[in-house]
Amino acid sequence: MSPMGPDEVVPDALTGERLDRVVALVWECSRAEAARLIDQQKVEVNGTPAASRSQRLMSGDQIRLSEAPAMGQPLPGPDPEVELNVVHADEWVVVVSKPADLVVHPGSGHATGTMVNGLLARFPEIAGVGEPERPGIVHRLDRGTSGLLMVARTQHIYEALTAALGRREVHRGYVALVSGMPADDRGVIDAPVGRSTRYPIKMAVTADGRPARTHYQVTARMPAPTEPTEESVPFDTARLELQLETGRTHQIRVHLAAIGHPVLGDDLYGGPDAPGINRPLLHAHTLGFAHPDTGEQLRFQVDPPEDFSRLYRLLCG
Repeated sequence: MSPMGPDEVVPDALTGERLDRVVALVWECSRAEAARLIDQQKVEVNGTPAASRSQRLMSGDQIRLSEAPAMGQPLPGPDPEVELNVVHADEWVVVVSKPADLVVHPGSGHATGTMVNGLLARFPEIAGVGEPERPGIVHRLDRGTSGLLMVARTQHIYEALTAALGRREVHRGYVALVSGMPADDRGVIDAPVGRSTRYPIKMAVTADGRPARTHYQVTARMPAPTEPTEESVPFDTARLELQLETGRTHQIRVHLAAIGHPVLGDDLYGGPDAPGINRPLLHAHTLGFAHPDTGEQLRFQVDPPEDFSRLYRLLCG
């Protein structure tokens, strides 16, 4: 290999970390770019080409790259102007109630002004936690979805919470207003979700998608008004409470559209318009998990925002 410069020596603080994460942190590139370099054997550890992204490093290990990593967007920085509604914070975990119009982390078209930028201003230590492009973020919500998110303040806690999600030990409850009335009061939508082959920005139920399960319960049925007005919704609607068993991109929205009951305001997946609504009416209202350090069972709940509540009152008459 032809080295790109002096070796980087792993500090004590990164002992036990994965190689791909250390490369991403030290060279300030994306985790995907770090993985590419490792897979193409362009990363040496102690003079030997690394064989695995997940190789754990020790203090004093020497890392050398034979190719400069491609730089994507700059890593997010702190922005104290981003307001956060923090419902819980201790030295390990933060729980935030995200408003519907706030992007969780920087990405295409949203380089700044995200929830991550606000978190970095308030909890700067998360800069070294998780993936560099979305530090501290354990799970995400779509921009238009409001509600609860948990954030890790240390790498150990990040890994513990991520593992708990993988074991389906985290309760994530949602509430939605949908078009039509499901035939059953409760049910489980078990259908794989993957990228749409026709529309790349969309997800879809596909045979080769990743397994996905969504539990739902109908908590209110609102028939179309017999005498519609300009402000009323001229079709049947329902209020659903949902629980995720898996966490695929757009999972609830895709699953509800697939059974013929898309979320109101969700134009991407066929949800009809509703008065005064410019987003999918989906809200992450409950979050529960075992604290990864103390073992205490934590549970949080936040009411839907005013646009959701106002339309629900209108639908109920």
